[in-house]
This record gives sequence, structure tokens and C-alpha cells, in this order.
Amino acid sequence: MNERSSVAELADTLRREVERYPEGRKLPSSRALVERHQVSPVTVSRAIAVLVAEGLVVSRPGSGVFRAAAFAAAPAVPAAPAGRTGDLSWQQIALSADSGPRDLLAAPVFATLRVPPPDVIDLNSGYPHASLLPERLLAAALARAGRRPGAWNRPPTDGLTELRGWFARDIGGHGGPVGAGDVLVTSGGQSGLTVAMRALAAPGAPVLVESPTYSGILAVVRAAGLRPVPVPVDSDGVRTDLLADAFEATRARVFVCQPLFQNPTGAVLSPGRRAEVLRIARAAGAFVVEDDFARLLVHADAPALPRPLAAEDRDGVVVHLRSLTKAASPNLRVGALTARGPALARLRATQVVDSFFVPRPLQEATLELVADPAWARHLRALGAELRDRRTAAVAALHRELPGVLGAHRPGGYHLWLRLPDGVDDTALAAAALRAGVQLSPGRPYHPAEPPAPHLRLSYAAAESAAQVVEGVHRLRLAFEEEAG
Repeated sequence: MNERSSVAELADTLRREVERYPEGRKLPSSRALVERHQVSPVTVSRAIAVLVAEGLVVSRPGSGVFRAAAFAAAPAVPAAPAGRTGDLSWQQIALSADSGPRDLLAAPVFATLRVPPPDVIDLNSGYPHASLLPERLLAAALARAGRRPGAWNRPPTDGLTELRGWFARDIGGHGGPVGAGDVLVTSGGQSGLTVAMRALAAPGAPVLVESPTYSGILAVVRAAGLRPVPVPVDSDGVRTDLLADAFEATRARVFVCQPLFQNPTGAVLSPGRRAEVLRIARAAGAFVVEDDFARLLVHADAPALPRPLAAEDRDGVVVHLRSLTKAASPNLRVGALTARGPALARLRATQVVDSFFVPRPLQEATLELVADPAWARHLRALGAELRDRRTAAVAALHRELPGVLGAHRPGGYHLWLRLPDGVDDTALAAAALRAGVQLSPGRPYHPAEPPAPHLRLSYAAAESAAQVVEGVHRLRLAFEEEAG
């Protein structure tokens, strides 16, 4: 059972118990609730917080938790006052001057962030399960950050110098081509992508993207009024022969890629193609936006990782994007864009207009986190857990659905499943959801018509390796249902 469902179930149980209490009656202690309901102290704390927010109980530090006066069960969703909503149809005309419905652009992003019901196994999300994240380490870092001198002062717009220096060393190495002055702290990876697209390409311009690619990249490109142009990917990464053709045909000035554990294929850009990507982009007078999203999600059995493209670029071709969010927490929205020359000035100007700066307490907490020796231990433990889930997923797929899994690399958090020709991947994903497992259909990962049906399976979001295995079994049942 995941933490969200445990909190909801405990809150529901306590809600029924509180209803029988007289006003002012004290609830059992947190320790008693932990023992009685066999849940963690964190679950008890969060369930109590739910009841406090609903006004059912009051918490008195040092005394305990008590039933509130005038107890009344709150509705799940507050009803709008009668007569509050008038005729909203005029908005259709007002919004029609825009480029089109934004919900269509955002649909793939919403799908990635969707939290499934408690009885559905999540093999869809790009965020590791809560049990894999360092919540205690984050809480301690946040507490220490709040005590830092000047923690609530306004930060530099580019980010704290110490944090920019850490990112520079992490990306380019000590004494490498990346310095603290080349780094712009961003509000996570998705925000960094948005800043990069709006800063580096003019509205209506073509932008080269890998095909398939992360659906959030396509959403950002289209929302910026740009035109994504696909460049096919194989097991060695982007096809550089076709990349050169695409630059020549479109005169594009931006290419967005994920050289390490590409989403969704898991491909790693081969050594021979790394230099070619830089050479081709430099000859075209174009930027390479390197989305290095999965570097901290390397599996325990992976070989040594290749350096970021930015670490091998001295001509300012690469705009590098790095985020700590996936390895730390969905709520630690801290990342970095790295660039040099006028490109960095353009990125800086774009971000400051959009959001001013990343909140200083969050930057201070990030510094506390990455400086803690436990951070490195967490990354090693995360790599071991991801390895175990991947191993379980691969074995289950070979057993339950032989033939759907191609080559895969020991890193990242997903597998790209090739379905038989004629299978509707969207219909299969819907059938899988009915069978109790949530996955992503392949269609949204293609900027144009997909050449074949696929599913993306994310094993990081599952609660355990055993749950991954059960999820694959449910997928097979859905596959059989769709096959008739």
C-alpha cells in the first residue's frame, strides 16, 4: 500500500471514531495510533493534519489532539454557493483568439503527473515512489536551511553563488569548462526547458527533437509557439546522419536531446555520435539543449557514465539542463541551466521576467542536502533499488509478454515496450487501467505519426519490485483482453 492511500484510510477511520467522541475529548496518542493501526508515525501525523484541516479536531502542542466543538463532517469538495456561477459561454469567444485549447497541449503532462487510485499499480509516473526518496534527509536540510543567516533575504536573480558553483563542478568537473558564472538556477527541469525554448527560438521557428521523446518537451515546444521537427532515435541515440539532414532542411537553430537514458527509449548516445552532434550543431550555427534529467538515477550495476556534452563543449554550443527533483523529491524544484556568452544573458532575461528568482530557502535547503554525506549514500541506495525494480520488470516481461522488450540500459526509470503491429497502444493503456495498472501509451511521445505502437513502463513509481511484477501480470491480462 502506498503512503497516500495509508493516510487516506487512516484519516477515514479516525474520522468515524471522532464522531463518537464528546466535544473536547482527547484522542489517543500518536504512539497508540501507530501501534493500533500498524502504520508509521508519518502516516499518523499526516492523517491528523487532514482532520485538523477539516476542522474536526484541534491540535494543542504539548497536550495532544482533541475533538473540536460543533463537529460536522465536511464535504469532500465544497459546494459553490447557489447562484454564484453565471453564463460563462462568453469566454469561448474571448479565448478563441489564442492559438487553441491549452488543455490539449498540457494533456501529456497531466497524464504524467496523474496519481492513480489506491488499488491501481503506478507504472506510469516519472517520479520514484515516496519510499525511495530521502524525506528525513530533506526535512533535516530544510530545518538547517531555515537557520542559515540571511535565509529569508532576497537571493541573486541567477541563484546563490555557492549553489551555482556546486552545479558547475557537478556538470563539468573540477577545473572543467563550466564555471559558477555559467550557471542559472531554475525552478526544476520543466521550468528550465520552458526558459530555454522561449529564450533560444523565435515564435513559429522549427525546433529539432528526438523521436520519440519526452512528451513534456513536446508540450513546452508547442506552448512556446514553436514547431517540433522529429529526428529518429535508435539504440545508440539520435541518428546523426538524419540530424544533419534535418538541420539543412529546416534551418533550425535549436536541437533538444537527452543523451543519457533517453526518455522513453532509455538509449545512451554512443561515443562516436557525441562528437558528431556537437560538430553538426556547430556547423549549423545551432544550440544543443542537453536535458540531463537522469544522471542521478544510474543503477547500481551500470558502467561508468559518459560525461555531459556540456563538459566537452568549449564553443558555447550546449545549453545544459540539470535537475535534482527526481532523485530528491517532486517538491524540491531546483535545477540549473548552463550556458555561455549571449545565450546565458538571453536565458537570464527570460527567467527574470517570468519568475524573478528561485526562492532562497529552497536554494539554501538544496545546499544543505547535497553537502550532507547522507546524500551520496541515498543516491547509492536509490541506484540499488532501481536496479532491483528493473531486474524484476525485465524478468516479468520476458515471462508474461515475450518479445515486447528490446535493448535496455542500466539507468533511468523506464522501459520502452514494442507492441505487435496493429495493437492500439491507447486502447491497451485504457484496458490496463481497468485491470489495475497504469502505464503510458506511446503515441504522445512522438511529434508526428508514430512508426509503431509502444507502451512506456516506469518501474520507479512502484512501491516494490513485487508490485512491478504484479503490474506486468495485470498488463498481460489487459493485453489478452484487447487481443480478444
